[in-house]
Amino acid sequence: MQTYLVTGTNRGIGLEYCRQLKDRGDEVIAVCRSPSEALKSLGIRVEADLDLTSESAIKDMVGRLDGKKIDVLINNAGIVERISLDSLDLDSIRRQFEVNAIAPLNFTTALLPNLTNGSKVIFMTSRMGSIDDNTSGGSYGYRMSKVALSMAGKSLSIDLKPQGIAVAILHPGLVQTRMTDFNKAGITTETSVKGLIARIEELNLNNTGTFWHANGEILPW
Repeated sequence: MQTYLVTGTNRGIGLEYCRQLKDRGDEVIAVCRSPSEALKSLGIRVEADLDLTSESAIKDMVGRLDGKKIDVLINNAGIVERISLDSLDLDSIRRQFEVNAIAPLNFTTALLPNLTNGSKVIFMTSRMGSIDDNTSGGSYGYRMSKVALSMAGKSLSIDLKPQGIAVAILHPGLVQTRMTDFNKAGITTETSVKGLIARIEELNLNNTGTFWHANGEILPW
């Protein structure tokens, strides 16, 4: 049994991570702002009322863990606000950077004392953060923040390798969640998370820093 800490767990992919990990017998710590009834029904440890863009909230979370070892940290929390060139909103872009890129990096560094040799750090990014794969434009804040998150993950994979900590940068696929308006072309959260967990299992110090699709495809930067 391993201990997983997952952020952004009240619904969607984060909730499904908690469900599948709990069902296979792992210990799960679910971090969120406001827990859904579905999350509370899982019977796992839920740490709520946490805004991960807040320094004091992160400090409080570290205190709640009381030095507990984390085997796998999954930075899943994120937001999307759709911005086109015709509706450029700089405040929205800044907000998405804060939530999608800066907060996961800050939270991870705050939890480094809880990570040990063999621990893993996961950053949930998006194919929309691939520069080479961008053929449709738009979505300025979301795309830019996810590129920044991927770069943070890549740098951490280098900096943490001497400590025996591996880092993966994962794209869940097009998934039927509220974030995608439950796109009918997408896969279910169950299918996505099954693939994501497989990628986490494959992660090691030899492939640390990889940008993976949930299906195992290595994505272009």
